[in-house]
Amino acid sequence: MIKTILVTGGTGYIGSHACLELLEAGFDVVVVDNLSNSKSDSLSRIEEMTGREIQFHLADLRDEKAMKDLFDGEQIDAVMHFAGLKAVGESTEIPVTYYQNNIGGTANLLQAMAAYGVKNIVFSSSCTVYGAPETLPLREDFPLHAVNPYGQTKLTIEYMLRDLAASDPDWNISILRYFNPVGAHRSGEIGEDPLGIPNNLMPYITKVAVGELEELAVYGDDYDTPDGSCVRDYLHVVDLARGHINALKKLDDNPGLIIHNLGTGRGYSVLDVIHAFEKATGKPVPHRIVGRRPGDASAVYADPSLAEQELGWKAKRGIDEMCVDALRWQQQNPKGY
Repeated sequence: MIKTILVTGGTGYIGSHACLELLEAGFDVVVVDNLSNSKSDSLSRIEEMTGREIQFHLADLRDEKAMKDLFDGEQIDAVMHFAGLKAVGESTEIPVTYYQNNIGGTANLLQAMAAYGVKNIVFSSSCTVYGAPETLPLREDFPLHAVNPYGQTKLTIEYMLRDLAASDPDWNISILRYFNPVGAHRSGEIGEDPLGIPNNLMPYITKVAVGELEELAVYGDDYDTPDGSCVRDYLHVVDLARGHINALKKLDDNPGLIIHNLGTGRGYSVLDVIHAFEKATGKPVPHRIVGRRPGDASAVYADPSLAEQELGWKAKRGIDEMCVDALRWQQQNPKGY
């Protein structure tokens, strides 16, 4: 029976929400994070919210001795693996760092798991493994073709996990390809706290809405979409975290290797998100249309039906709730944690 979960990258945006959902579902949680792009304050808040303790290890997955010490000291039943660098633009500037961190760290983690007989893992993958889609919605059996170093690291790790499952039938591996996580926990206690200028749409809009940033740049209004702006499948981070719980419980059935999309199945344009945010704030969001960014696909959204069928999971929160919750987090934490 899976009881104690090691969450890698557990202080980060998605990892912290997963920690909260794990504790509320009755699991024990151990976190390892190097705090390169997050703060441990998120865990303190989760402990206060749940009245439960989280065992925290400050360590880097690439440190083999640290991994050995961690598994020596903790009784781990399964791993949720979120740790990794994740900015697409940055990955094109420092690709070797992305390969070393994401792939090297994962290889070390898997070696430590194998050495200690821990053979259950839920891996945080990404829709970037599909590349630029030719048809929509995206299904799990579509061709894979990453078009940037970040996506390539996710795809390489997927291949690593496939090979591992083929080599040893005792492994149970869930690969979750998710789309665009946004929003925050309804309490406003935990949320997205990127370092520096945000790379993603939602945290950027929230900072514009509270006056931290002057205006939002909309990259292109001439795409083949209903309003000309790019369309993406935005998914509430709490729905996403709960999808990981469903995947984890599925591993108790010894399914071997399983792969699922986590998305809403609906695309929202950049202008849709702006309008939803204006509805949440009751005032305009300053923005201007600029030229397209290289590499942006016009539309990307999931077919999430397999996750509903096999995991019993379905996204419940719409764009309005995503925006309200993101705004609440930003208003309660204007400077982050």
